[in-house]
Amino acid sequence: MAAGPGAPGERASSFVTPAPLIVICVGILAALAVTAMGVLELQRESDYQLGLRAQAISESLAPRLASATAAGRSEMLRAAQSRHAARLWLLAADGSVIAGNDLLPDADAARALQGANGALDAPSGTYLYARSVINPDASVAVAVAAARPPPAAQTLVFSVAALAALLVGMAGLVALAVLRDVRADVEYTRRRVGDMSRAGSGPTGQTVPVRSVDQVGLLTSAFNALVERFLTADDAYRLDLAQALTSDRQRAAFLAALSHELRTPLNAILGFTDVLLAEVDGPLSAEAQENLLIVRNSGHHLRALIDDILDLSALESGELSLAPREVDVFAIAEEVVKELAVTAKAKGVELTLDGEPTTAWVDPKRVRQILSNVLSNAVKFTNEGSVTLDIFGEPSWARICVTDTGPGIATEHQSAIFDDYKQVGDRRMRGFGTGLGLAITRRLVAMHRGSIELESSVGVGSSFTIFLPTAALDAAPAEAQTADDGASDDWAGET
Repeated sequence: MAAGPGAPGERASSFVTPAPLIVICVGILAALAVTAMGVLELQRESDYQLGLRAQAISESLAPRLASATAAGRSEMLRAAQSRHAARLWLLAADGSVIAGNDLLPDADAARALQGANGALDAPSGTYLYARSVINPDASVAVAVAAARPPPAAQTLVFSVAALAALLVGMAGLVALAVLRDVRADVEYTRRRVGDMSRAGSGPTGQTVPVRSVDQVGLLTSAFNALVERFLTADDAYRLDLAQALTSDRQRAAFLAALSHELRTPLNAILGFTDVLLAEVDGPLSAEAQENLLIVRNSGHHLRALIDDILDLSALESGELSLAPREVDVFAIAEEVVKELAVTAKAKGVELTLDGEPTTAWVDPKRVRQILSNVLSNAVKFTNEGSVTLDIFGEPSWARICVTDTGPGIATEHQSAIFDDYKQVGDRRMRGFGTGLGLAITRRLVAMHRGSIELESSVGVGSSFTIFLPTAALDAAPAEAQTADDGASDDWAGET
Protein backbone atom coordinates (compact mmCIF):
# COMPACT_ATOMS: atom_id res chain seq x y z
CA MET A 1 0.00 0.00 0.00
CA ALA A 2 1.32 3.40 -0.85
CA ALA A 3 2.95 5.25 1.98
CA GLY A 4 1.40 8.44 3.31
CA PRO A 5 2.32 11.48 1.20
CA GLY A 6 4.96 13.66 2.69
CA ALA A 7 5.94 11.19 5.39
CA PRO A 8 9.59 11.92 6.26
CA GLY A 9 12.02 9.07 5.79
CA GLU A 10 9.53 6.97 3.83
CA ARG A 11 9.45 6.15 0.11
CA ALA A 12 6.13 5.87 -1.66
CA SER A 13 5.51 2.42 -3.17
CA SER A 14 2.62 0.63 -4.83
CA PHE A 15 1.56 -3.00 -4.73
CA VAL A 16 -0.20 -2.77 -8.13
CA THR A 17 3.00 -3.39 -10.16
CA PRO A 18 4.68 -6.21 -8.14
CA ALA A 19 1.55 -8.32 -7.67
CA PRO A 20 0.86 -9.02 -11.38
CA LEU A 21 4.57 -9.59 -11.92
CA ILE A 22 4.54 -12.19 -9.17
CA VAL A 23 1.56 -13.90 -10.81
CA ILE A 24 3.34 -13.90 -14.19
CA CYS A 25 6.61 -15.21 -12.74
CA VAL A 26 4.82 -18.01 -10.87
CA GLY A 27 2.92 -18.90 -14.04
CA ILE A 28 6.11 -19.04 -16.12
CA LEU A 29 7.85 -21.22 -13.53
CA ALA A 30 4.84 -23.55 -13.45
CA ALA A 31 4.85 -23.77 -17.26
CA LEU A 32 8.56 -24.59 -17.28
CA ALA A 33 8.05 -27.30 -14.66
CA VAL A 34 5.14 -28.81 -16.63
CA THR A 35 7.21 -28.71 -19.84
CA ALA A 36 10.19 -30.39 -18.18
CA MET A 37 8.05 -33.15 -16.71
CA GLY A 38 6.28 -33.62 -20.06
CA VAL A 39 9.56 -33.91 -21.94
CA LEU A 40 10.87 -36.44 -19.42
CA GLU A 41 7.68 -38.45 -19.70
CA LEU A 42 7.91 -38.38 -23.50
CA GLN A 43 11.54 -39.45 -23.24
CA ARG A 44 10.62 -42.42 -21.05
CA GLU A 45 7.77 -43.41 -23.35
CA SER A 46 9.99 -43.11 -26.44
CA ASP A 47 12.72 -45.20 -24.84
CA TYR A 48 10.15 -47.82 -23.84
CA GLN A 49 8.80 -48.03 -27.38
CA LEU A 50 12.30 -48.24 -28.87
CA GLY A 51 13.19 -50.97 -26.42
CA LEU A 52 10.14 -52.96 -27.51
CA ARG A 53 11.17 -52.45 -31.15
CA ALA A 54 14.69 -53.72 -30.50
CA GLN A 55 13.24 -56.70 -28.64
CA ALA A 56 10.89 -57.50 -31.52
CA ILE A 57 13.68 -57.30 -34.13
CA SER A 58 16.00 -59.52 -32.14
CA GLU A 59 13.34 -62.12 -31.45
CA SER A 60 12.25 -62.21 -35.12
CA LEU A 61 15.85 -62.62 -36.35
CA ALA A 62 16.95 -65.24 -33.84
CA PRO A 63 15.12 -68.27 -35.41
CA ARG A 64 16.09 -67.22 -38.94
CA LEU A 65 19.75 -66.84 -37.99
CA ALA A 66 19.68 -70.19 -36.26
CA SER A 67 18.84 -71.95 -39.56
CA ALA A 68 21.20 -69.89 -41.75
CA THR A 69 24.79 -70.65 -42.70
CA ALA A 70 27.70 -68.53 -41.54
CA ALA A 71 27.83 -66.56 -44.78
CA GLY A 72 24.07 -66.21 -44.81
CA ARG A 73 24.06 -64.82 -41.29
CA SER A 74 26.31 -61.90 -42.26
CA GLU A 75 24.16 -61.08 -45.26
CA MET A 76 21.01 -61.38 -43.17
CA LEU A 77 22.42 -58.99 -40.56
CA ARG A 78 23.28 -56.37 -43.20
CA ALA A 79 19.84 -56.65 -44.78
CA ALA A 80 18.06 -56.37 -41.43
CA GLN A 81 20.22 -53.41 -40.43
CA SER A 82 19.34 -51.59 -43.62
CA ARG A 83 15.65 -52.42 -43.37
CA HIS A 84 15.17 -51.63 -39.67
CA ALA A 85 17.68 -48.73 -39.36
CA ALA A 86 19.30 -50.44 -36.42
CA ARG A 87 22.66 -51.92 -35.44
CA LEU A 88 22.92 -55.72 -35.23
CA TRP A 89 25.65 -58.01 -33.92
CA LEU A 90 26.08 -61.75 -33.80
CA LEU A 91 27.66 -62.54 -30.47
CA ALA A 92 29.41 -65.63 -29.17
CA ALA A 93 28.53 -67.22 -25.84
CA ASP A 94 31.30 -65.23 -24.14
CA GLY A 95 29.96 -62.00 -25.61
CA SER A 96 32.59 -61.56 -28.31
CA VAL A 97 31.42 -60.25 -31.67
CA ILE A 98 31.17 -62.92 -34.36
CA ALA A 99 29.64 -60.66 -37.05
CA GLY A 100 27.80 -57.37 -37.21
CA ASN A 101 28.02 -53.64 -37.64
CA ASP A 102 31.31 -52.22 -38.86
CA LEU A 103 31.04 -49.39 -36.26
CA LEU A 104 31.62 -51.38 -33.13
CA PRO A 105 30.82 -49.76 -29.81
CA ASP A 106 33.59 -48.98 -27.40
CA ALA A 107 34.65 -51.35 -24.62
CA ASP A 108 31.95 -50.18 -22.22
CA ALA A 109 29.27 -50.61 -24.87
CA ALA A 110 30.61 -54.05 -25.84
CA ARG A 111 30.38 -55.13 -22.22
CA ALA A 112 26.87 -53.74 -22.04
CA LEU A 113 25.86 -55.88 -25.03
CA GLN A 114 26.84 -58.96 -23.07
CA GLY A 115 24.16 -58.23 -20.51
CA ALA A 116 20.38 -58.15 -20.64
CA ASN A 117 18.18 -55.68 -22.47
CA GLY A 118 18.61 -51.97 -21.66
CA ALA A 119 20.31 -48.76 -22.79
CA LEU A 120 23.89 -48.01 -23.67
CA ASP A 121 25.86 -44.87 -24.49
CA ALA A 122 28.13 -45.10 -27.50
CA PRO A 123 30.31 -42.41 -29.15
CA SER A 124 27.61 -41.88 -31.74
CA GLY A 125 24.74 -41.55 -29.28
CA THR A 126 22.41 -43.40 -26.95
CA TYR A 127 20.87 -46.74 -27.96
CA LEU A 128 18.19 -49.06 -26.68
CA TYR A 129 19.30 -52.67 -27.17
CA ALA A 130 17.87 -56.18 -26.84
CA ARG A 131 19.50 -59.62 -26.98
CA SER A 132 17.93 -62.94 -28.11
CA VAL A 133 19.59 -66.37 -27.97
CA ILE A 134 20.02 -68.22 -31.27
CA ASN A 135 21.54 -71.38 -29.83
CA PRO A 136 23.76 -72.20 -26.86
CA ASP A 137 26.81 -70.90 -28.77
CA ALA A 138 25.42 -67.68 -30.28
CA SER A 139 22.94 -64.83 -29.80
CA VAL A 140 21.82 -61.77 -31.72
CA ALA A 141 21.94 -58.20 -30.30
CA VAL A 142 19.97 -55.31 -31.75
CA ALA A 143 20.57 -51.59 -30.87
CA VAL A 144 18.12 -48.87 -31.93
CA ALA A 145 19.21 -45.21 -31.73
CA ALA A 146 17.26 -43.21 -29.13
CA ALA A 147 15.83 -39.87 -30.16
CA ARG A 148 17.22 -36.93 -28.11
CA PRO A 149 14.99 -35.01 -27.59
CA PRO A 150 11.97 -37.21 -28.30
CA PRO A 151 10.09 -36.35 -31.52
CA ALA A 152 6.98 -34.92 -29.77
CA ALA A 153 9.00 -32.73 -27.40
CA GLN A 154 9.02 -29.68 -29.67
CA THR A 155 5.27 -29.89 -30.19
CA LEU A 156 4.77 -30.25 -26.43
CA VAL A 157 6.96 -27.24 -25.70
CA PHE A 158 5.12 -25.07 -28.21
CA SER A 159 1.73 -26.19 -26.92
CA VAL A 160 2.59 -25.66 -23.25
CA ALA A 161 4.20 -22.30 -24.05
CA ALA A 162 1.11 -21.12 -25.91
CA LEU A 163 -1.23 -22.33 -23.18
CA ALA A 164 0.98 -20.86 -20.44
CA ALA A 165 1.18 -17.52 -22.23
CA LEU A 166 -2.60 -17.45 -22.55
CA LEU A 167 -3.25 -18.43 -18.94
CA VAL A 168 -0.51 -16.22 -17.51
CA GLY A 169 -1.73 -13.29 -19.58
CA MET A 170 -5.27 -13.79 -18.38
CA ALA A 171 -4.11 -14.19 -14.76
CA GLY A 172 -1.97 -11.07 -15.04
CA LEU A 173 -4.85 -9.06 -16.46
CA VAL A 174 -7.22 -10.32 -13.77
CA ALA A 175 -4.67 -9.57 -11.03
CA LEU A 176 -4.01 -6.14 -12.49
CA ALA A 177 -7.73 -5.39 -12.68
CA VAL A 178 -8.36 -6.58 -9.12
CA LEU A 179 -5.41 -4.68 -7.72
CA ARG A 180 -6.31 -1.53 -9.61
CA ASP A 181 -9.74 -1.76 -8.06
CA VAL A 182 -8.17 -2.26 -4.63
CA ARG A 183 -5.87 0.68 -5.21
CA ALA A 184 -8.82 2.83 -6.29
CA ASP A 185 -10.65 1.91 -3.06
CA VAL A 186 -7.56 2.65 -0.97
CA GLU A 187 -6.97 5.96 -2.78
CA TYR A 188 -10.62 6.93 -2.32
CA THR A 189 -10.45 6.14 1.39
CA ARG A 190 -7.16 8.04 1.69
CA ARG A 191 -8.67 11.13 0.06
CA ARG A 192 -11.70 11.04 2.33
CA VAL A 193 -9.54 10.68 5.42
CA GLY A 194 -7.21 13.39 4.12
CA ASP A 195 -10.18 15.75 3.66
CA MET A 196 -11.09 15.17 7.32
CA SER A 197 -7.60 16.17 8.45
CA ARG A 198 -7.56 19.47 6.59
CA ALA A 199 -7.85 22.75 8.44
CA GLY A 200 -11.42 23.96 8.67
CA SER A 201 -12.99 20.52 8.56
CA GLY A 202 -15.05 19.13 11.40
CA PRO A 203 -13.21 17.63 14.38
CA THR A 204 -14.70 14.18 13.80
CA GLY A 205 -15.32 14.03 10.04
CA GLN A 206 -17.84 11.86 8.24
CA THR A 207 -18.12 8.16 7.53
CA VAL A 208 -16.49 6.77 4.36
CA PRO A 209 -18.75 4.77 2.00
CA VAL A 210 -17.78 1.08 1.86
CA ARG A 211 -17.24 0.26 -1.84
CA SER A 212 -16.05 -3.36 -1.57
CA VAL A 213 -16.28 -6.41 0.69
CA ASP A 214 -12.55 -7.19 0.73
CA GLN A 215 -9.94 -6.26 3.33
CA VAL A 216 -10.16 -2.61 2.29
CA GLY A 217 -13.88 -2.73 2.96
CA LEU A 218 -13.27 -4.25 6.40
CA LEU A 219 -10.72 -1.50 7.13
CA THR A 220 -13.17 1.16 5.98
CA SER A 221 -15.92 -0.34 8.16
CA ALA A 222 -13.60 -0.30 11.18
CA PHE A 223 -12.70 3.31 10.44
CA ASN A 224 -16.39 4.23 10.17
CA ALA A 225 -17.02 2.58 13.54
CA LEU A 226 -14.26 4.73 15.01
CA VAL A 227 -15.75 7.85 13.40
CA GLU A 228 -19.15 6.98 14.86
CA ARG A 229 -17.58 6.73 18.32
CA PHE A 230 -15.95 10.12 17.84
CA LEU A 231 -19.24 11.60 16.68
CA THR A 232 -20.99 10.25 19.77
CA ALA A 233 -18.24 11.56 22.03
CA ASP A 234 -18.26 14.93 20.22
CA ASP A 235 -22.02 15.26 20.67
CA ALA A 236 -21.68 14.46 24.36
CA TYR A 237 -18.81 16.95 24.66
CA ARG A 238 -20.76 19.70 22.92
CA LEU A 239 -23.76 19.05 25.15
CA ASP A 240 -21.60 19.18 28.27
CA LEU A 241 -19.87 22.31 26.98
CA ALA A 242 -23.19 24.01 26.27
CA GLN A 243 -24.40 23.15 29.75
CA ALA A 244 -21.14 24.43 31.25
CA LEU A 245 -21.37 27.68 29.26
CA THR A 246 -24.96 28.12 30.34
CA SER A 247 -24.02 27.53 33.96
CA ASP A 248 -21.08 29.93 33.61
CA ARG A 249 -23.28 32.64 32.12
CA GLN A 250 -25.84 32.13 34.86
CA ARG A 251 -23.10 32.34 37.48
CA ALA A 252 -21.69 35.51 35.92
CA ALA A 253 -25.16 37.04 35.72
CA PHE A 254 -25.84 36.09 39.34
CA LEU A 255 -22.55 37.60 40.51
CA ALA A 256 -23.19 40.77 38.53
CA ALA A 257 -26.70 41.11 39.92
CA LEU A 258 -25.51 40.35 43.43
CA SER A 259 -22.67 42.85 43.13
CA HIS A 260 -25.05 45.57 41.96
CA GLU A 261 -27.40 44.78 44.82
CA LEU A 262 -24.53 44.94 47.32
CA ARG A 263 -23.13 48.17 45.89
CA THR A 264 -26.32 50.14 46.50
CA PRO A 265 -26.46 49.76 50.32
CA LEU A 266 -22.66 49.90 50.47
CA ASN A 267 -22.61 53.29 48.77
CA ALA A 268 -25.21 54.48 51.28
CA ILE A 269 -23.07 53.25 54.18
CA LEU A 270 -19.98 55.00 52.80
CA GLY A 271 -21.95 58.20 52.17
CA PHE A 272 -23.36 58.36 55.71
CA THR A 273 -19.90 57.51 57.12
CA ASP A 274 -18.39 60.47 55.29
CA VAL A 275 -21.18 62.72 56.56
CA LEU A 276 -20.56 61.62 60.15
CA LEU A 277 -16.80 62.10 59.81
CA ALA A 278 -17.42 65.61 58.48
CA GLU A 279 -19.08 66.35 61.89
CA VAL A 280 -21.99 68.05 60.21
CA ASP A 281 -24.29 67.06 63.10
CA GLY A 282 -21.76 67.92 65.78
CA PRO A 283 -18.31 66.95 67.02
CA LEU A 284 -17.36 63.25 67.50
CA SER A 285 -15.27 61.66 70.13
CA ALA A 286 -11.89 60.19 69.24
CA GLU A 287 -13.22 56.65 69.70
CA ALA A 288 -16.23 57.37 67.44
CA GLN A 289 -13.98 58.81 64.73
CA GLU A 290 -11.71 55.72 64.91
CA ASN A 291 -14.70 53.40 64.58
CA LEU A 292 -16.07 55.34 61.62
CA LEU A 293 -12.66 55.22 59.90
CA ILE A 294 -12.66 51.43 60.30
CA VAL A 295 -16.16 51.28 58.80
CA ARG A 296 -15.11 53.48 55.86
CA ASN A 297 -11.90 51.50 55.15
CA SER A 298 -13.79 48.22 55.32
CA GLY A 299 -16.47 49.64 53.00
CA HIS A 300 -13.89 50.76 50.45
CA HIS A 301 -12.25 47.35 50.62
CA LEU A 302 -15.61 45.65 50.07
CA ARG A 303 -16.38 47.95 47.15
CA ALA A 304 -13.02 47.04 45.57
CA LEU A 305 -13.91 43.34 45.88
CA ILE A 306 -17.30 43.96 44.27
CA ASP A 307 -15.64 45.90 41.43
CA ASP A 308 -13.28 42.96 40.81
CA ILE A 309 -16.21 40.55 40.59
CA LEU A 310 -18.04 42.86 38.17
CA ASP A 311 -14.93 43.23 35.99
CA LEU A 312 -14.38 39.48 35.90
CA SER A 313 -18.01 38.87 34.95
CA ALA A 314 -17.74 41.44 32.16
CA LEU A 315 -14.51 39.87 30.89
CA GLU A 316 -15.95 36.35 30.88
CA SER A 317 -19.14 37.41 29.14
CA GLY A 318 -17.27 39.55 26.60
CA GLU A 319 -19.16 42.67 27.62
CA LEU A 320 -16.06 44.56 28.69
CA SER A 321 -14.69 46.73 25.87
CA LEU A 322 -11.77 49.11 25.59
CA ALA A 323 -11.70 52.75 24.51
CA PRO A 324 -8.03 53.14 23.57
CA ARG A 325 -6.36 56.42 22.75
CA GLU A 326 -2.97 58.02 23.15
CA VAL A 327 -2.32 58.29 26.87
CA ASP A 328 0.66 59.35 28.97
CA VAL A 329 1.20 56.25 31.06
CA PHE A 330 3.68 58.09 33.31
CA ALA A 331 0.98 60.59 34.37
CA ILE A 332 -1.40 57.76 35.30
CA ALA A 333 1.38 56.09 37.26
CA GLU A 334 1.96 59.28 39.25
CA GLU A 335 -1.67 59.30 40.37
CA VAL A 336 -1.58 55.62 41.38
CA VAL A 337 1.67 56.12 43.34
CA LYS A 338 0.16 59.06 45.22
CA GLU A 339 -2.86 56.95 46.20
CA LEU A 340 -0.68 54.13 47.54
CA ALA A 341 1.96 56.35 49.14
CA VAL A 342 0.06 56.58 52.44
CA THR A 343 -0.29 52.77 52.71
CA ALA A 344 3.37 52.25 51.82
CA LYS A 345 4.55 54.90 54.34
CA ALA A 346 2.45 53.30 57.09
CA LYS A 347 4.29 49.99 56.49
CA GLY A 348 7.71 51.63 56.31
CA VAL A 349 8.11 50.70 52.64
CA GLU A 350 9.68 53.18 50.22
CA LEU A 351 7.52 53.66 47.13
CA THR A 352 9.26 55.42 44.23
CA LEU A 353 8.45 56.26 40.62
CA ASP A 354 11.16 56.55 38.00
CA GLY A 355 11.20 56.97 34.26
CA GLU A 356 9.99 59.46 31.70
CA PRO A 357 6.71 60.54 30.09
CA THR A 358 5.68 57.72 27.76
CA THR A 359 2.62 57.59 25.56
CA ALA A 360 0.80 54.38 24.73
CA TRP A 361 -2.31 53.42 22.75
CA VAL A 362 -4.41 52.21 25.70
CA ASP A 363 -7.61 52.66 27.65
CA PRO A 364 -6.59 55.01 30.51
CA LYS A 365 -9.18 53.59 32.90
CA ARG A 366 -7.94 50.04 32.43
CA VAL A 367 -4.27 51.03 32.57
CA ARG A 368 -4.97 52.70 35.89
CA GLN A 369 -6.63 49.47 37.05
CA ILE A 370 -3.60 47.42 35.88
CA LEU A 371 -1.14 49.64 37.72
CA SER A 372 -3.27 49.71 40.86
CA ASN A 373 -3.53 45.90 41.00
CA VAL A 374 0.19 45.33 40.49
CA LEU A 375 1.41 48.09 42.81
CA SER A 376 -1.10 47.26 45.55
CA ASN A 377 0.14 43.66 45.54
CA ALA A 378 3.73 44.81 45.73
CA VAL A 379 3.02 47.14 48.67
CA LYS A 380 0.79 44.62 50.43
CA PHE A 381 3.33 41.80 50.43
CA THR A 382 6.48 43.85 50.96
CA ASN A 383 7.07 44.30 54.69
CA GLU A 384 10.38 46.11 54.43
CA GLY A 385 12.57 47.58 51.73
CA SER A 386 11.16 49.28 48.66
CA VAL A 387 8.78 49.09 45.74
CA THR A 388 9.91 50.78 42.54
CA LEU A 389 7.83 51.62 39.46
CA ASP A 390 9.85 52.29 36.28
CA ILE A 391 8.27 53.48 33.03
CA PHE A 392 10.28 53.81 29.82
CA GLY A 393 9.47 54.06 26.15
CA GLU A 394 10.71 51.64 23.48
CA PRO A 395 10.26 51.77 19.68
CA SER A 396 6.94 49.89 19.72
CA TRP A 397 6.16 49.39 23.39
CA ALA A 398 5.77 51.22 26.65
CA ARG A 399 7.63 49.19 29.27
CA ILE A 400 6.29 49.25 32.84
CA CYS A 401 8.40 47.49 35.45
CA VAL A 402 7.39 47.00 39.09
CA THR A 403 10.20 45.74 41.34
CA ASP A 404 9.83 44.93 45.02
CA THR A 405 11.92 43.45 47.81
CA GLY A 406 9.14 41.19 49.01
CA PRO A 407 9.38 37.52 49.97
CA GLY A 408 9.10 36.22 46.41
CA ILE A 409 7.50 32.92 45.58
CA ALA A 410 8.73 29.40 44.84
CA THR A 411 9.00 28.32 41.22
CA GLU A 412 6.48 25.50 41.62
CA HIS A 413 3.81 28.03 42.72
CA GLN A 414 4.37 30.62 40.00
CA SER A 415 2.16 28.91 37.41
CA ALA A 416 -0.98 29.50 39.49
CA ILE A 417 -0.47 33.19 40.28
CA PHE A 418 -2.61 34.44 37.36
CA ASP A 419 -5.44 31.91 37.80
CA ASP A 420 -8.87 33.09 38.92
CA TYR A 421 -9.46 32.96 42.70
CA LYS A 422 -5.94 31.61 43.32
CA GLN A 423 -3.62 33.04 45.97
CA VAL A 424 -0.26 31.84 47.24
CA GLY A 425 2.11 33.05 49.91
CA ASP A 426 1.45 34.28 53.42
CA ARG A 427 -1.92 32.93 54.64
CA ARG A 428 -2.53 36.03 56.77
CA MET A 429 -2.15 38.31 53.74
CA ARG A 430 -4.17 36.08 51.41
CA GLY A 431 -7.27 36.65 53.52
CA PHE A 432 -7.42 40.27 52.34
CA GLY A 433 -8.10 39.50 48.67
CA THR A 434 -10.23 37.43 46.31
CA GLY A 435 -7.46 36.21 44.06
CA LEU A 436 -8.87 38.17 41.11
CA GLY A 437 -6.53 41.16 40.87
CA LEU A 438 -3.73 39.61 38.83
CA ALA A 439 -6.15 37.41 36.87
CA ILE A 440 -7.98 40.55 35.72
CA THR A 441 -4.66 42.30 35.09
CA ARG A 442 -3.48 39.51 32.81
CA ARG A 443 -6.68 39.65 30.75
CA LEU A 444 -6.64 43.43 30.47
CA VAL A 445 -3.03 43.40 29.29
CA ALA A 446 -3.89 40.75 26.70
CA MET A 447 -6.84 42.81 25.46
CA HIS A 448 -4.39 45.66 24.80
CA ARG A 449 -2.28 43.21 22.73
CA GLY A 450 0.45 43.56 25.33
CA SER A 451 2.38 41.03 27.35
CA ILE A 452 3.48 40.40 30.90
CA GLU A 453 6.69 38.90 32.22
CA LEU A 454 7.73 38.13 35.78
CA GLU A 455 10.98 37.08 37.37
CA SER A 456 11.21 36.09 41.00
CA SER A 457 13.59 34.67 43.58
CA VAL A 458 12.50 33.50 47.02
CA GLY A 459 13.85 35.87 49.67
CA VAL A 460 15.03 38.42 47.09
CA GLY A 461 11.91 39.90 45.53
CA SER A 462 10.02 40.15 42.28
CA SER A 463 10.27 42.02 39.01
CA PHE A 464 7.01 42.29 37.15
CA THR A 465 7.16 43.80 33.60
CA ILE A 466 4.25 44.91 31.43
CA PHE A 467 4.53 45.82 27.74
CA LEU A 468 1.80 48.00 26.19
CA PRO A 469 1.71 49.07 22.52
CA THR A 470 2.56 52.63 21.60
CA ALA A 471 0.39 52.59 18.45
CA ALA A 472 -2.95 51.11 17.40
CA LEU A 473 -2.84 47.45 16.35
CA ASP A 474 -5.19 46.12 13.67
CA ALA A 475 -5.02 42.49 14.80
CA ALA A 476 -7.79 41.00 16.88
CA PRO A 477 -7.21 40.90 20.62
CA ALA A 478 -4.94 38.09 21.67
CA GLU A 479 -6.11 35.38 23.97
CA ALA A 480 -5.35 35.82 27.61
CA GLN A 481 -1.84 34.73 28.42
CA THR A 482 -1.14 32.08 30.98
CA ALA A 483 1.55 31.87 33.56
CA ASP A 484 3.26 29.21 31.46
CA ASP A 485 3.73 31.71 28.58
CA GLY A 486 6.49 33.50 30.43
CA ALA A 487 4.09 35.30 32.73
CA SER A 488 4.86 33.43 35.93
CA ASP A 489 4.49 35.48 39.05
CA ASP A 490 6.05 35.31 42.46
CA TRP A 491 3.52 37.63 43.96
CA ALA A 492 1.92 36.22 47.03
CA GLY A 493 -1.61 37.27 46.13
CA GLU A 494 -3.93 39.93 44.76
CA THR A 495 -6.15 42.56 46.18
